[in-house]
Amino acid sequence: MKFAISSCWNSHRHDDGYAMLRELADLGFGYVELSHGTRISLLPGILKALEDGVVRISSLHNFCPLPVGVMGAAPNLYEPSAPGYRERSLWFSNTRRTIDFANRIGCDRVVLHSGHIRFLFGNPQLALENALKTDSSPDKFHVAKAREKGLKRLRKARHPYMKRLRESFLQLGSHGREAGVVFGIENREGFAELPLDEDMEDLLTALEEAEVFGYWHDCGHAQLKERMGLLNHADFLTGLRPRLVGFHLHDVNENDRDHRIPGTGVVDWSMMAGHLREDDVVVMELSPRLLAEEIEQGRAFLMQNIPMLGAG
Repeated sequence: MKFAISSCWNSHRHDDGYAMLRELADLGFGYVELSHGTRISLLPGILKALEDGVVRISSLHNFCPLPVGVMGAAPNLYEPSAPGYRERSLWFSNTRRTIDFANRIGCDRVVLHSGHIRFLFGNPQLALENALKTDSSPDKFHVAKAREKGLKRLRKARHPYMKRLRESFLQLGSHGREAGVVFGIENREGFAELPLDEDMEDLLTALEEAEVFGYWHDCGHAQLKERMGLLNHADFLTGLRPRLVGFHLHDVNENDRDHRIPGTGVVDWSMMAGHLREDDVVVMELSPRLLAEEIEQGRAFLMQNIPMLGAG
């Protein structure tokens, strides 16, 4: 098993990619996911660290490296489902750069976001978030009403977005095959983000002909969706387990803040452990606000509760 940590935790603090990876290796990780905060200036040090065997790369999170001139994490800067052709073209060209970089360093996993449904007025995500602020129970009448009203609007608006998304992903397919890359389409935490959870399986089926697309499960995002009343985390993961190509692991606290230390929140880790396999790519993706000792705490918790992670 490839047990990695995402460089989202420390990339912003480093001007040298070698030092960035050395810090992660010193915390006990043999694998690293290069995050969507990887600036071009970090690449020389990263390449040197890989040459020296400091760590190995489990996966890249699009866009990696960042688009030219962008200095901070921006995974949704350009979206494959966007209405505008120019934005989709920029998404494609910058995703191609991620694929080229993956090929250069011998990495076979790339994590993708899919964009979101855009509303000029009355964003249903804000309405649901406001309802949950008054009472966090997804079963309360006013929360259920906001959720169902929002879902109705999302389902009505999704079709042109999903059409553009499928076309963008299929356009990417041949480049992935040539580079030996598998794409992991990540489940998202936002109510209006794509694909809607109910559409993930259909999207993957529509992309089967490309032979390079799978599902990337973010357990914190799924937990947030469960707390919104949008899915059952265990059932959702069970249904998509055959399509899985990787995991992001982090916890969610009772205030619905994710990317927390594993074992300190509401994620059911015994359930998660039951879904992991020895050949999985598993990435601990934690907030940059956490201390090094807290990273070590999270790593120790996962290794204790998911013993096969020790093989990474």
